[in-house]
Amino acid sequence: MRTVEWKNHALHLIDQRILPSRFEVIAYRDYHDVTKAITDMVVRGAPAIGVTAAFGMALAAQQSPAKDRDSLLIDLDHAKEILDEARPTAVNLKWATDRVMKYARGLVLKNVDDIRSSVLAEAQKMADEDVEINIRMAKHGAALIHDGDSVLHHCNTGALAVVDYGTALGVIRMAHEQGKKIHVFVDETRPRLQGARLTAWELKNLNIPFDLIADTAAGHFMQSGKVKSVFVGADRITANGDVANKIGTYQLAVLAKENGIPFYSVAPTSTVDLSLPDGSHIPIEERPMDEVLNLQFNGERVTPEGITARNPAFDVTPNKYVTAIVTENGVVYPPFEEGLRKAVQS
Repeated sequence: MRTVEWKNHALHLIDQRILPSRFEVIAYRDYHDVTKAITDMVVRGAPAIGVTAAFGMALAAQQSPAKDRDSLLIDLDHAKEILDEARPTAVNLKWATDRVMKYARGLVLKNVDDIRSSVLAEAQKMADEDVEINIRMAKHGAALIHDGDSVLHHCNTGALAVVDYGTALGVIRMAHEQGKKIHVFVDETRPRLQGARLTAWELKNLNIPFDLIADTAAGHFMQSGKVKSVFVGADRITANGDVANKIGTYQLAVLAKENGIPFYSVAPTSTVDLSLPDGSHIPIEERPMDEVLNLQFNGERVTPEGITARNPAFDVTPNKYVTAIVTENGVVYPPFEEGLRKAVQS
């Protein structure tokens, strides 16, 4: 199934909090619950969050008691405000709710049930587009991977991070499906271990050779010449090509630059935020400290009781460390300003 899927009058999400131990799907019929699912990371990954929010808007339309178009639009605006606050860094969320809201306002339909159906159809269209976009990105990016390459991947950017197929991991998947013999070094990606839990699960199911490594081992494998390229996703890319992505990305980019290794960010143009000139303007989500403090080793808590922690979920990689940005409309190389603008407008 898709990571984000509408069926039987409900939104169905794969619960990514419990993979790989259990595979469970949760059905949502209330947009408030969808908002919490995004905040609690039942669903994660910028493209998946965006489409989930779009379906959340569709649920809000269905939940609304409005009898006329104007009242329904007011309720949708309210739902959008709530959904937009779920996670601040990934721009795809607001991009998706903006698109649905603009679409709803542009409808000339008078019957509110017809508007509700049309909003749902728009969300479904966005889900289908996401899959098609991922395939296009994968084909562009796979050309950057050569037969016999070992690549390093951070966090999770596969089918679980989108509606289906993937961004950076989609590129790796496409190279594998093209018959290239590749190997993947998978960062654990602490503190939520999306690499160890989710990327490893996906690669195992796809029969793509990989080794899981500690985050702190990445530099060793780069220095020893075992890594030919680094592929990561993105949660927001600014006009100048600065990349906000899962925490730990910045240090990988610096290490890659130091060792002469290409560093690629793979993201749809919906992740590009041309309204921000550079990464200093990106809001960085700080998640609960318990995600760091509650880690266990051999069944025992790692940290002493009563201490505090800092837990930024993302960092920003300056564009000088980025070799290229892979989008559905092609691979963008420096200088990024003009290339990103063209990619977004294509």
